[in-house]
Amino acid sequence: MKTVLIVEDDPINLRVFSKILKKRGNLEVKGTENVEEVMNAAQAREVDIILMDVSLAHSVYQGQAVDGIKITQMLKADPKTADLPIILVTAHAMEGDRENFLKQSGADGYISKPVVDHHEFVAQIKRFLGEEEN
Repeated sequence: MKTVLIVEDDPINLRVFSKILKKRGNLEVKGTENVEEVMNAAQAREVDIILMDVSLAHSVYQGQAVDGIKITQMLKADPKTADLPIILVTAHAMEGDRENFLKQSGADGYISKPVVDHHEFVAQIKRFLGEEEN
């Protein structure tokens, strides 16, 4: 079973995304906003894909405040984790945000919050995992 790591600082969003992915996608789900845990899970290949919140309010790595863009840049710069699919998930959905965030971070995809179409949400993640939605 494929494992999704949700990097999210809002416990409600984390719970909602987890439920959708477990029930509709039959996926294993882990969630954290602890950057050390994210880096360790990615480097150890404990996860198959990462859903990364762009605006992480409380995340710190090696003494520095970091957001989802910075964490994605770090993962994409590391040869051990560069090929791990990362999808940015954000409420920032203004014109041009998608392109800007993808270019800035090196992420593989972008989903805007709130997630309304649960079927499409799961289908998008499955596509990155190389699986088609049933």
